Parts: sequence; structure tokens; C-alpha cells
Amino acid sequence: MQDEPSESKKFQTREVLTIVTGHFVHDIFTAFVPPLLPLIRERLAADYAAIGGLAIFMQIPSILQPFIGHTADRISLRYFIILAPAATATVCSLLGLANSYSLLALLMLVGGLCTAAFHAPAPAMIGRISGNRVGTGMSLFMAAGELGRTVGPLLVIAAVSWFGLEGIWRMAVFGWLASVFLYWRLRGVSAKPAQGRLLSLQQLLPAARKVYPPLLWIMAARVFMSISMTTYLPIFMQDVKGYEFEFAGLSLTLLEGAGVLGALTMGTASDWLGRRRVLIVLFLVSPVLFLGFLNSSGWMLFAFLLPLGFTMLSPSAVLLAVVQDSFRQNRALANGLFLMANFVIRAPALWLLGSVADRFGLETAFLISGLVAFVGVPALLKLPERHREEGE
Repeated sequence: MQDEPSESKKFQTREVLTIVTGHFVHDIFTAFVPPLLPLIRERLAADYAAIGGLAIFMQIPSILQPFIGHTADRISLRYFIILAPAATATVCSLLGLANSYSLLALLMLVGGLCTAAFHAPAPAMIGRISGNRVGTGMSLFMAAGELGRTVGPLLVIAAVSWFGLEGIWRMAVFGWLASVFLYWRLRGVSAKPAQGRLLSLQQLLPAARKVYPPLLWIMAARVFMSISMTTYLPIFMQDVKGYEFEFAGLSLTLLEGAGVLGALTMGTASDWLGRRRVLIVLFLVSPVLFLGFLNSSGWMLFAFLLPLGFTMLSPSAVLLAVVQDSFRQNRALANGLFLMANFVIRAPALWLLGSVADRFGLETAFLISGLVAFVGVPALLKLPERHREEGE
């Protein structure tokens, strides 16, 4: 296999599915964190803001995403993609051994570095090898991540049951096996675009001014709802709804499982129906379902939870496709900027949501999150629409 970039309109199924597999395994281990937060909170006797702060440490390395992406547009960083599952699995599996807040924060920071090293070049590589079916490629990539975050809570709950919190380090072996597989399949595949096609930062500015302001608006509006469900959901199910640890973790699995189907279908649907049209529907429906979830109990909780996971988690695939459409010649840099922007918005939101929960209660914090999500809908009208190319 030649170590040369190939830019064509053909969807390269074998390579796409290999990277998708790596994303699946990688995100299994990042999904260990939310189900463990109730146990960590109990062990450290910490408040909501402090527990939310731990998640911030995993997000901090996102600041480096544009630099990683800028490098990935020039040098093949496939070994970042290959090694990330092993490194992330090791770090996240060691969380059960940490007995202090500072050590937990350090592990989360290192885990964030591993995640950043994977997520800057991987979607760009997917975008390049997906040809004219970028939405489909992003759907598969994001669905794999959602599937990993579906399996992750189940695996860590089982590991805690089998080995105790201190024994979950044994799970790291699966990450190492995944990296061996990725090395076997990707060692001769380039992760950079064809030579001579890169644009300078000055040339990128017109498109950036058109794409990123509405993206930032959208991300800021929906971030609180996203954090509520992906970070605080197990704690919410225990503290507000009264469920046990295992069932609280299962709720996250159900949410993410529905997100798998959403991510798998919505990116592909946006190839045919248009990115903007699909996003408008998702952004109008998901806050309504979120508010319904907050005001339900018993089996109705899960009647809302599944469609909520479908509509709330699937926009990421479409937003990534928007970025890849708009910056075809600097995909990794554009993706890095997108991920850095996500951190800049998400980190203070994690702390703010935890602080509101400490002062007014977690249920009130969730309610505010759902209402704020509606504010992002007008920004969708400002996103550039994708025009289908000949031959698609």
C-alpha cells in the first residue's frame, strides 16, 4: 500500500471503516468518565462544580486542536490515530486507582491530550477518503463514537462489579488491541491531503468569517443541554430521580445508543436533504423532548430519553460535515478550529452548570439548559448550504 494521499470522489470503504473502528474503541474509554462521577463524587465528597471541573481538564487540550490540525494538513499524523486508543484506554482505566482530586485532574488532562491527538486528524482523514459522500463518512464516524459511548458505560459498570473501582485498569487491554489493529490496517495510509492544495490562513479567512460565527452561536446555545445529558445524567438519575448506580449508568447507555442511530442517519440524510434543513428540524425537536424528559417519571422517562438521544446527539455529524464542506483544502485545520471552539464554549459551561446546580438544584440547572437551547435556532439560517456536485 502506498503512503501517498489520494483525493478522489470515490468512497474508500475499507479505510473509512478502519478509522471508524478506532473511533469506536477510543470513545468506549472516554465514556468511562460520566458513570464513574457519582462514585468519584462520593469518594472525594465533592460538590457538583468540582465534579464538573474534572471534565474540564479533559477538554483543556482542545486548545491545541488547531495546531495539531495545521500540522496534520502538512504531515501525515496517522500514528496519532493509531496510538490514541491504547493511550486513552490506559489513562481512563487508571481513574479507579486515583485517590485525590489532583491525580484525577492530571489523568483527565493526559486523557484529553490523547483525545485531541486523535480527533483533529481523524475526521479530516475521513473527509478526504469519503469522496463526494462526506455526510455519509461523518455519519459513520460519529455513529461509531456514539456507539463507543453507548458500550462504555455498560463496560465500566460491569468492570466495577467484577473488579471493584480500583480494578478497572484491566480494561486497558482492549485499547491496546485496537491500536495493534489500526497499525496493521493504516500503517501505509497517509493522513494528509494531496500536495499543493493547501490555502494560507489569509485565504481561509473569508470562508471562516462565513462559517464560524453561526457555528459558535449554535454551539453556545446547545452546550448546556449537551453537558446536562452527557456529563451529569448519571448523577441526575441518582440525585433527582432516585435510581441506583447501575440504572443511572444504563440511562446514559440508552441515550448514547439512540444517538448512534441519529448520527448514522442524519449525516447521510443531510447529503440529500441539505445540512441546514436537517439541523433546523433537530434543533427544534430536541429541546422539546429534553423538557419532556425533565417533567416525566417512570417508564415515560425512557420514552423521552430515546428520541432525545437521537435528535440531540446527531447534529454533531452534520456540523462536522458543514466544516468539511467549507474547508476542503484544509480539513484538519478547520476541524481543529471547530474542536477548539467547542472547548472554549464547553469548559466554562461545565463549571457554570455545576455552579447553578449547587446553588439552585440540579433540576433547575437542567431546566435552564433546555430553554437556552432554543436560542440557537436562528443561527442555523446563517450557515452556508451545501450544493451537490455533478455525479453525486
